Amino acid sequence: MRLVEVDKNADGRITSEEVKEIIALSASANKLSKIKERADEYTALIMEELDPNNLGYIELEDLEALLLQSPSEAVARSTTTHSSKLSKALSMKLAPSNDTSPLRRHWQEFLYFVEENWKRIWVMTLWISICIALFIWKFIQYRNRAVFHIMGYCVATAKGAAETLKFNMALVLLPVCRNTITWIRSKTKIGAVVPFNDNINFHKVIAAGVAVGVALHAGAHLTCDFPLLLHASDAKYEPMKPFFGDKRPPNYWWFVKGTAGWTGIVMVVLMSIAFVLAQPWFRRNKLKDTNPLKKMTGFNAFWFTHHLFAIVYALLIVHGTSLYLTKEWYKKSTWMYIAYPVFLYSCERIVRLFRSHDAVKIQKVAVYPGHVLALYMSKPTGFRYRSGQYIFINCRAVSPYEWHPFSITSAPGDNYLSVHIRTRGDWTSRLRTVFSEACRPPAEGESGLLRADLSRGITDSNARFPKLLIDGPYGAPAQDYREYDVLLLIGLGIGATPLISIVKDVLNHIQPGGSVGGAEPGGTGKAKKRQFMTKRAYFYWVTREEGSFEWFRGVMNEVAEKDKDQVIELHNHCSSVYQEGDARSALIVMLQELQHAKKGVDILSGTSVKTHFARPNWRSVFKRVAVNHENQRVGVFYCGEPVLVPQLRQLSADFTHKTNTKFEFHKENF
Repeated sequence: MRLVEVDKNADGRITSEEVKEIIALSASANKLSKIKERADEYTALIMEELDPNNLGYIELEDLEALLLQSPSEAVARSTTTHSSKLSKALSMKLAPSNDTSPLRRHWQEFLYFVEENWKRIWVMTLWISICIALFIWKFIQYRNRAVFHIMGYCVATAKGAAETLKFNMALVLLPVCRNTITWIRSKTKIGAVVPFNDNINFHKVIAAGVAVGVALHAGAHLTCDFPLLLHASDAKYEPMKPFFGDKRPPNYWWFVKGTAGWTGIVMVVLMSIAFVLAQPWFRRNKLKDTNPLKKMTGFNAFWFTHHLFAIVYALLIVHGTSLYLTKEWYKKSTWMYIAYPVFLYSCERIVRLFRSHDAVKIQKVAVYPGHVLALYMSKPTGFRYRSGQYIFINCRAVSPYEWHPFSITSAPGDNYLSVHIRTRGDWTSRLRTVFSEACRPPAEGESGLLRADLSRGITDSNARFPKLLIDGPYGAPAQDYREYDVLLLIGLGIGATPLISIVKDVLNHIQPGGSVGGAEPGGTGKAKKRQFMTKRAYFYWVTREEGSFEWFRGVMNEVAEKDKDQVIELHNHCSSVYQEGDARSALIVMLQELQHAKKGVDILSGTSVKTHFARPNWRSVFKRVAVNHENQRVGVFYCGEPVLVPQLRQLSADFTHKTNTKFEFHKENF
């Protein structure tokens, strides 16, 4: 709506009621309900600015002049870059090379790929090589046995696949031994050559290898080996009597009902169920409500079916000791493959059982807009963690068996432990409900929709918090942030949670005068000091909902208060608002400038940190960091929806290869 349309009597004057109407229309267009609710307050702000004599109206041309003032000057002041650095940024040749030789261009791209993925490449090469070597070894072994003259390449293929299956069934447990991986990456230097951040992805790759092995092994036996044996001549069957008996198996059913047969079939069925329900489409319950399979999917289905592995491994041992063609015990090697991994994983579960036995004490609860539940709890005795790590949470009042991972939002130096949980599924929705019952509406000046604080005796009457068990902490990509000179932290929505902990930890290490220093105590017993390398941090938080800024309002205010030399640079972006320069957001931009100039508070976040509108220009963000931090290592840590991952990874690669600043990209995933 144009301003002249609001001036109903066309006298060139706009009353306070008409200003309020403009604010409400602009807030609606940008999906800012809170600004619409506070339209009276912002109307008074504009009237105070343009009607100093309290005439009850403002001139239309004065309001238009105020709206036409570009906020770019204020933005430029907050993100000033020295002119010499700016000229460097403008002269950077970040566009793709115009090399006319496709061969050289592809070769350069290949070298970049190897440079960025060499850890994954050598691990995958080693794994594939071992699988191929095991297959060939067993294939050749059966190629030289008498059974080959009856079953041919079928039996050699089945046995080669079986050998890779035993290896992969042992290996698939190791990437999910979280305690072991966390200890190794925290206490050793192995992380320099092993990509521990990809443990779950490697677990999935191994599972795919198991699926291929099952298809080859079971397919060769069921469709080839057994029929060939049943139809073999008496002369050819003679060497098989020590393995299958003096009397030839009467029919196909004889193989199926045998111990090796039925255990193999049951294992295939159980693994197929677990494999299918682990796919994102089923695990995240993306099926339509009308789909009859919807009730059989979701996290619960994934969790319970994945624990069928206990039955699968028991059957695997039985299957491996009931082989037709191997009679010597020392050649039945299935148990040899899986003994140590199963033992290690069992120890992991026992440790988890004892470590999560005692409930933590809930100190404070807050329910925020955007369906976010914040839990503040006491630290268990001896509980040590790093920013960026996560814990598993169990609430018996919701489900006695389910454990869910959540990033820790408190810093190691805090005297409490906190998590922020967004309700998306059944379990998190029920968790929010049971804790909301102990809360009450917030008092004046408090954020959130509902709050409860036991430390102040503030809860609903007769309300009690349900018991909460935690397990952890566990390692995550973001925990390595201390190794970088500069941090570029990017969070989308609730993905800001692990990054907030990092921001708070950097803040805790800021020394008088704005410098950053200190060391990290690691492990238990003797304090192992690790130098805190970070000298600068940029935090970009992008969210669609204005209410999301309440989640971490306290952290933003704390940074603004303590970080005098701006070691930490905060950038909040509300993507529901049209970008600055768009006519539809001009009034919101003007209100923001007035509010911040007069009260020092942002109209969206309620803090001194000004909110930017629309999504950031990520190339400009990377360019600015590159020119401000030449010859330094920048750790790019991202947590949020996968849609932004390719762009950030590509920008990290581009600026690493075409500037003298090295960007290393890390993505959070559970």
